Amino acid sequence: MGAGGTGAATDIVTSKSVVVVGGGPAGAVLATYLARAALEVTLVERAPAWRWRACGVFSSPATMAALRRVGLAETDLARVARAIPAMRLETTGGAVVRLTYGAAGAEHPTAVGFDRSALDPLLLATARAAGVDIRTGVTVRSVSLAAPGGGAELDLVGPDGATRLTARIVVGADGANSSVARAAGVHRATRLGRRVGLSHHLPDPRIDELALDGRLRVLRDGYVGIAPVPGRRVNIGIVLGRTWSAALAARGADAVAAEIVAGIPPTDNDPAPWRGSDPCERVAGAAPLGVRVTRRAGPGWLLVGDAAGFLDPFTGEGLHRALVSAELGASAVRAALDGPPGDGDRAMAAYERSMRRRFATKDAVSTLVQLFLARPALLEYAARRLAARPGVRATMGLVMGDLVPASRGLDPRFLAALLAP
Repeated sequence: MGAGGTGAATDIVTSKSVVVVGGGPAGAVLATYLARAALEVTLVERAPAWRWRACGVFSSPATMAALRRVGLAETDLARVARAIPAMRLETTGGAVVRLTYGAAGAEHPTAVGFDRSALDPLLLATARAAGVDIRTGVTVRSVSLAAPGGGAELDLVGPDGATRLTARIVVGADGANSSVARAAGVHRATRLGRRVGLSHHLPDPRIDELALDGRLRVLRDGYVGIAPVPGRRVNIGIVLGRTWSAALAARGADAVAAEIVAGIPPTDNDPAPWRGSDPCERVAGAAPLGVRVTRRAGPGWLLVGDAAGFLDPFTGEGLHRALVSAELGASAVRAALDGPPGDGDRAMAAYERSMRRRFATKDAVSTLVQLFLARPALLEYAARRLAARPGVRATMGLVMGDLVPASRGLDPRFLAALLAP
């Protein structure tokens, strides 16, 4: 959710303890935790109603545990998520690696494919039930982090016209182009170079109860992920590098996506009955894909979800990271508001340290994965060794699934076992 809108702010000024900008999973979950702690929380979301947009659908096993901590019922989880027992990595050179996420019978042994049209509204409804004041169809025109008396000031425009909110703390949960991150001066472009994300669903006649692997197929300067989701559909997520810019400009996202899907071959494990089907919706795009920030928090503000930095969807960790950042962010906001004067800055600094400790090593692993993706010969070499070495492959799956510390993926012994001839 970014700055925008027209019209001048009126004299309507409302003070809140916390204002959350953005109604995606990170914003909704953080707001829920704060409202349950009896804090006054307002959440503003630009979209008047849910609509499909390029977003994370395939997610690590740890995401389900995080959703259970929010309090979602098992019946709701069964409705919004579909188990994916493994992800098949398919290289341009023909190597195939089946990555699993833990031993059979483990509490959360599978990754999942989410129906975001069901998950996102469910999380907003959970926040509303907790007492969050949710305002949809509201755009942030400007954010000031130096409001008189401290805190933040937001100029908004929505169905009822322009208004102004002041808050002791403002939370940016508004994605890669966060208005809060830009107001704080911490927004930066990703170091991976400009990439475009495309996403849509295709109908799949197979029943939801059928356990289907996902597929991650490497392309020239990109990759495409196929993830089964509820409702007899597969999600097609495509990431394309700079060399695809001319094709996208000349032919459009829908045509490029259709050509890529047509080039995905069926396999013995996946006859791909979805190939050739009419898409369930128009292709949604996201560009640039990925963002970094120099800080995730400061006096009177913090960032969660993609607004707090997002590298790449290849490892399927975006939703899990969003939920973890919401948990850590809610704890920081509570500490800032409940403690004596001066505790606010310390709480924000503690959040920054917690996020760095939690994700710095995984970011290093993800960067290493990108290094392999950028060098097809190196990726082919590593993939063939993963395919032939069950122990190394199992460790990689656990690291990618957020089920063991990411440092396992950088252990010299692991790297030696992966790369040794």
